[in-house]
Amino acid sequence: MTDELNQPLGMGGPGPRSRPVRRRGALLGVAAAAAAGVAALAALLAPKMGGDGQPFATARIEMVEPPKPVEAPPAVADAPSPPNEAERNAGAIADIERLSGVKVTRGGGGEAPGALVIRIEESGSGLAPAPDKRLVEKTRDGLLPRIGVDGAKPMDVYARPADLSARLPAGAPRLALVVGGVGLNARLSESAIDDLPGAVTLALAPYGAAVEETAARARARGHEILLQAPMEPFDYPHENPGPHTLRTGSSSLDDLHWLMSRFSGYVGVVNFLGARFTAEAAALTPVLSDVAARGLLYLDDGTSPRSLATSLASGLGLAAARADAAIDARAKPQDLDKQLAQLEALARRNGQAIATAEALPGAIARLSRFVRDLERRGIALVPVSALAGRVDVSEARAGRAK
Repeated sequence: MTDELNQPLGMGGPGPRSRPVRRRGALLGVAAAAAAGVAALAALLAPKMGGDGQPFATARIEMVEPPKPVEAPPAVADAPSPPNEAERNAGAIADIERLSGVKVTRGGGGEAPGALVIRIEESGSGLAPAPDKRLVEKTRDGLLPRIGVDGAKPMDVYARPADLSARLPAGAPRLALVVGGVGLNARLSESAIDDLPGAVTLALAPYGAAVEETAARARARGHEILLQAPMEPFDYPHENPGPHTLRTGSSSLDDLHWLMSRFSGYVGVVNFLGARFTAEAAALTPVLSDVAARGLLYLDDGTSPRSLATSLASGLGLAAARADAAIDARAKPQDLDKQLAQLEALARRNGQAIATAEALPGAIARLSRFVRDLERRGIALVPVSALAGRVDVSEARAGRAK
C-alpha cells in the first residue's frame, strides 16, 4: 500500500506529485518541529525506548547485606501447651483429693471442680493381700483355703482389724453387720461395697459372673468377706438355692469344695437358707469339720431356730457365731428403722450383737446411715470376725470353748 498511513511524512512518494508535496511538506515541517519539542520534553519524563521499541528504565542498585535470621528454640515433638488457670486449679484440686483420701464423684465423669457427691474413701484398713500363697492348695476345682505350714489361718490373716475409736468409752457395746447377696447384681454389689463402711462384713454369693473381681474390690475397700454357701431348705427343690447346694442324704464335700474355689480372701462361711441341712447333724458335721480344718470361721445367719451349727462347733475346734437378728431388708422403711432400733437396744443390753441383711435397693442406704451413726451413739461397729468365738482344738475335744 502507498497511502500516508503506511508511508508517513511523504517519504517514498512518486515524482509527478512534487508540488502538492512541497506545500504539504511545509506544513509538515512545522508539525515536525513541534513534535520535536514535545519529544524532547517527553524524553525527560518518559522511560527510554530499547532497540526493539520497548520502553525501559535504569535504576541504581545497592547491595545491602541481609539481616541474620533469628534462631528459633529447638522444637519439642508434641509439646503440650502450658496449662491455663482453670487447668492449674483443677490439677491442684485433684492433688488435694488424692492426698487427703477424699473421693469426689461427679456427674458424667467430669473432672474437678464440678463435684456433686463427696465420699470419704476408706483404705484397706490393714487387710492382707489375697490369695496368700501360704493359705491355698491347688485342687481340681481350683484354689481352696487351708491352714499354712506355719499355723497361719485364713480367718486371721484375711480378717479386718477391729479398730475401736478412741472417742468411744471403755467397754462400749460392739455390733457387727453382715450384708449378703453381694456379687449377684453388679449395681447393688457396687452400692454395698462403696456405700457401706469398711467395717461392715460382706457375704458373697458364689454364682456371680465376676465374683472373684467383686471379692477383690470389696477387700480393697476395707470389707472383710464371707463365702455364702447355699444349703438345703425344707421345701427343696421347690425353693432351690442354686447349683452345688449342700444337701442331706449325700456327701456334700465335693459341692462345698466347688463353692470354696470360686474366690479367695474370705474369713469364713455363712449359710444361705439351709433350714433342713443345718438341722441334721449327720449332714452338717462333715461340712463344719472341713471348714474348721481349713482355718475358717462359720457364721449361722440366725434364720432357723433348729440349726445345730453353734452347738456342734465347740466339739470340732471351729470358730463360730450365730446372728442375733436377721434384718428384713424388704420391709417398709419405717419397719426397717424399727428393726434397727431393736438391734441397737440388743447390743446395749448384751454388750454385743450380730445382724444379717441382704443387699437390696433402698435398704443399703438406710443400713449405711444407721451404722455410720453408731459411734456417735456410743456403739462400736466391728467386723464379724471380731465376735466369732475362738475355740482351741485340744480344748474342743474336751468340749470346752475359750
